[in-house]
Order: sequence, then structure tokens, then C-alpha cells
Amino acid sequence: MRLCELKTGRVFLGLALSLVFVRSAMPAQAQAELTTEQMQKFLLTAKVVSSKHTKKGVTDPWRLTLSDGTTTHEAVFQAIDEHKPYMQFADGHAEVNFIDSYKYNVAAYQLAQLIGMDDMIPVYVERKWQGNVGSMSWVVPVQMDEQERLSKKVSSPDSDGWNKQMYKIRVFDELVFDTDANLTNVLISNDWKIWRVDFSRAFRLAPDVHDYKNLVKCDRQLLEKLKALNENDLALKTKNYLSKTEVRAVIQRRDKIVSYFQKMVTEKGEAAVLY
Repeated sequence: MRLCELKTGRVFLGLALSLVFVRSAMPAQAQAELTTEQMQKFLLTAKVVSSKHTKKGVTDPWRLTLSDGTTTHEAVFQAIDEHKPYMQFADGHAEVNFIDSYKYNVAAYQLAQLIGMDDMIPVYVERKWQGNVGSMSWVVPVQMDEQERLSKKVSSPDSDGWNKQMYKIRVFDELVFDTDANLTNVLISNDWKIWRVDFSRAFRLAPDVHDYKNLVKCDRQLLEKLKALNENDLALKTKNYLSKTEVRAVIQRRDKIVSYFQKMVTEKGEAAVLY
């Protein structure tokens, strides 16, 4: 149940949950005008001038318009923080110690910062709005999501560049073990840049990856960042959002991912695995 379609034609579908598909009327260059730190400050402090209930997905997100008097931009607010000892799903499968939490959105962004993938995950911060604490995410300008792209049978003008982005997304999904990774959570900008959103059902305690078939190739810099990922650094970075057990599971999956790619390099050669 993974996200992308490569040249093999394999499509990896997630569960039925669909997060709001965020389209922005702002030009693509608007994001480049602010640094990451400025975006974080804006999301944390800008005034909410309007709000709209999206009524999409079981996580009940809101689409907000924020302004600090100089900059006006949209954000998605998600306050879900559900914990259940046992969860039965409509398709028949069940999950023990089920968690659906906005905290994982913030943790995913912070992890992405540590491994150099925060250029593919929108900025997420924790903020209180209307009495609820939740994640506030920067809305990126997009033309469609992956589900829409597939339904319209539209292809990227740069298939190699597209696949390389998807390889990275797959690695990240295996690292965070998202049980609800689905096509609507892959957003595509006008210049075919990919953004991955909504991690509220990620960070499960499984010590192994979900599916090694999703680990096709790996960006060299990403692999080095994964090797360098330190458990203590991750624990400190995500201390308000991940438990020690959840952090340990990330590191265990990291170890499996790195070992798998190293094994593939030995068997197939570096050029066939890394880019």
C-alpha cells in the first residue's frame, strides 16, 4: 500500500482515508520568498483571518488563511489525537494500540530536516487554534495529487526526475512506517515537484520496513544522511512528539533500509542502485 507508480506500472494504494488535497492560488515563487525559519514563525504567530472546514478525511482538517500584516498565506490545521487500544477497520483488518495523531505530522517534518528531505515535506509546526492544539502546515502550490494524475493518465515531462523523487518518497515512507500512505497524500506542483503530506498514522512500532519492494533505488546523499542519523539527536528533535519506543523503531527501520541498499549495491553494483 505505497504511493507511487514507476515505469513498471505498479501502483501502491493506501487505505481509504483521504486528507485534504491542498490547492493554492498563490504563485509557486511565493514560498521561495520566505526561509524555512520564517515560514515556521509565520505559522506559529500569524493571525487567522478566515477558516474553512474541509470536510475531507476522518482527521477533520481545516483550511486557514493567515496574515501577519505583510504576508498572507494558507495553512492546513489538523487537531486529531486519537488513541485506542484496539481499532477495527471497515476492510476487516485491525490494529492494536492504534494512534492517529497530529503530532506525527510535526515529527515527520523534523525527521525530514535531519535527513535532508525537508524540501519534499511542507513545514509543519504545533499550534493552538480555537482551543485545540494541532499541526499547522504550510500550503504548497500544487496542480494535482497522485490519484488525480493517475486517473487522468498524465505523465511527467521528465520521467527520470519524477522516478528519482518517488524513490526518495518511498524510502521515507518505509522509514516512518505510515499505515495510511495513499495517493492523495502525494501532491504535485506545476513544475512537477513532489510534496508528501499527512503522517498522522505513521511511526508505528514495527522494527522492520513494511515492504522491501518499495526500496528500489536511493539518492546517495539521502543514504549518507540515513547512515549518520543519530538516535539521541532524533529523540531530542522529536521529544514532544515521539516516544522513546517510537524513536527506537525509526532507528531500527533505518538500520534495515541502509543494510538493504548496501546489500543491493554489492549484488547489482552502485550504478544500478544509487543516483
